[in-house]
Amino acid sequence: MTNALTFDKPDERDRLDHMAQGTIGQPLSRLEGPAKVSGTALYAAEYALEGCLEGVLVTATIIKGRVTAIDKDAGLAMPGVVAVIDDARMISRSAQGTAGKAPDQNAQDVYYFAQPIALVVAETFEQARDAAKRLHVEYAAEDPETLVLDPEDRRAQWSEQKPKSVHQGDLPHAMAAAAHAVDATYTTEGHISAAMEPHATIAEWDGEALTVHSSLQMLNFNLPELADSVDLPEDKVRIISRYVGGGFGSKLGISPECVAASLAAMALGRPVRVVMSRQQVCQIINRRSETTQRLRLAADPEGRLVGIGHESHATNVPGESFFEPVIQATKFLYGGEHRLLVQNAATIHRMPAGSVRAPGEAVGMNILECAMDELAQATGIDPVELRLRNIPDKHPSDDRPYASRKLAECLQEGAEAFGWDGSDRTPGQRREGEWLVGTGMASAARIHFLGTAEARVSLQPDGTAEVATDISDIGTGHYTIFSQIAGEMLGLDPEDVLVRLGDSSLPAGSGSGGSWGAPTTGSAVFLACEAIRTALCDKLGCGEEDLTLKDGFATYGNQRTALTDLLGGEAITRTGRMESGQTLKDFAAATYGAFFTEVAVNAWTGETRVRRMVGAFGIGRVLNAKTARSQCLGGMVWGIGCALTEGQFFDPVDGHFVNGDLAEYHLPVHADIPEMEVLFVEERDAAASPLQAKGVGELGVCGAGAAIANAIYNATGVRVRDFPITPDKVMAGLPEA
Repeated sequence: MTNALTFDKPDERDRLDHMAQGTIGQPLSRLEGPAKVSGTALYAAEYALEGCLEGVLVTATIIKGRVTAIDKDAGLAMPGVVAVIDDARMISRSAQGTAGKAPDQNAQDVYYFAQPIALVVAETFEQARDAAKRLHVEYAAEDPETLVLDPEDRRAQWSEQKPKSVHQGDLPHAMAAAAHAVDATYTTEGHISAAMEPHATIAEWDGEALTVHSSLQMLNFNLPELADSVDLPEDKVRIISRYVGGGFGSKLGISPECVAASLAAMALGRPVRVVMSRQQVCQIINRRSETTQRLRLAADPEGRLVGIGHESHATNVPGESFFEPVIQATKFLYGGEHRLLVQNAATIHRMPAGSVRAPGEAVGMNILECAMDELAQATGIDPVELRLRNIPDKHPSDDRPYASRKLAECLQEGAEAFGWDGSDRTPGQRREGEWLVGTGMASAARIHFLGTAEARVSLQPDGTAEVATDISDIGTGHYTIFSQIAGEMLGLDPEDVLVRLGDSSLPAGSGSGGSWGAPTTGSAVFLACEAIRTALCDKLGCGEEDLTLKDGFATYGNQRTALTDLLGGEAITRTGRMESGQTLKDFAAATYGAFFTEVAVNAWTGETRVRRMVGAFGIGRVLNAKTARSQCLGGMVWGIGCALTEGQFFDPVDGHFVNGDLAEYHLPVHADIPEMEVLFVEERDAAASPLQAKGVGELGVCGAGAAIANAIYNATGVRVRDFPITPDKVMAGLPEA
């Protein structure tokens, strides 16, 4: 039996607030934690299958052209080599992960440096790696000088993505007539996801059905992608992804190693493992596009916006339709009747661009919030007060009412926790020896999504429960959160709830992406539990809202019965189905927050050290205070990387990613991270989900880098408009400051 809900109206019932178990919101440690730290949790590449072969991808050494010949015979003659496969289905994939059957590409076409072109399969990994490196490939390459490799190339053809743009009023006139105006252009370098676990797959074929162990985020989408890629019916494909060592968008879709391992296993009749090297992950898997962003702000004498312009430029490889949605938050965050929000796109011959954690807001919010700091400086208004004055009453671009929105509270509570003093923001006032010290802040915002999900919950005769859905846990805490939801609804300790995830044979969850996993699939768990509660009420002869479940007992009126007695040796199993509906069309739903930070900048070297950081967030109902805090901390750490260290750099001659490993792509490390405080503003958002909860994973990075950039300006008077803000860029402005 299925309890289905299409979310067509806000859920004002506060049902979780009326449960008795008291697990929701508690800072429970992850239930799968012991398995992970003890090494018993198996990741994709760690399954031991008898007779498993090893595969290594061969990648192109040209930017664009065609493969004219691969010396397979010489490859097969090398020690241990079993096969050399150059099937088009392996390499025809988009940045978002749809592999196979690309209409404009075949086995010989190359569109970017390091594109996969073949797979070498051998008895051992070392044999496969050696053969892949020495495999002789001939190309008909196009002249690099005829290709557009850089967005700054004047030959790049830019076009406006008109459906995503907003044209309201007359921004140029508003700028000309404004009491205060900002017109600034910023640039951001591209980013990589850099998940700890590389992309990996083991595929096995039994002659009729394909089973793959793969590191993937969205099994409900990945199953049809893979089935289509290898020409199999969906019921002949099973994907297992029980533990994922990070994804951040890079594992939303199937990637070349998944299809390659599958095709090889089907061709050879033996299991095949393919694990990308770190360099291959960096060169092949989605990048976040570099951006150029022009921000224009027009304000009245009191600092209230009358006009806002945000024009962005982002790129992708030819044949792709995804472009970084940079202006996403600017559409709804602040007011101003004159609005010009434009997204421009061009194709260049770099690796594919796709979703990297918080696509759009991660870089768009940084620049918007830097521009707001410039406006605060121009007006002499406290940056916190400036933002409070510009919170609109309704969505300024499409006139919808907001769902619950705690931006003002985040700004105020975050400022109080930090000890913010915005009375005098003149730069360069504080010096400690050779260190210039300053503070900065920024708003945070991230759109809220719901998807479609199913979850099956069984209340077992022994008084325990089982939750089953195919959603994967990419480190965000689904195993624990779902146990808390079911435990709360059914009156059980979360440790008495077995949660089964990451197997496409289970009911289809929402997938882990877009920060929608907990609110969407968690709502499906909630709905299944509601149906079980109703079944228990049928046994007791009471209404669902009159039933109290706690510590394995059901209480109604003066009657208290153990669940084991009430079940009478039979399980109750129900499926919950959650679908997004009219509500998120009628309301503008988002998560909000505010960042406050203090930095010290060396007056001689330009080195920036972040000293402390506070993040205040409104995410609806907090389902688990510990896992939610962890997500916010991770986002803030990524914000430090975006601000100070992270950037992709490409060779201008052959277009390859020159710092494509974790030695040269500079992620923040422990020594870079200061004391951090995370606080959550009390909130229930009835328009967000039946749980009244919203996503949290991506919010923590949205604007975090701007708070650091604004603090650098406050410390030094140097406004760097090119991210990351490396010491050389700060030093260039220090003599003037």
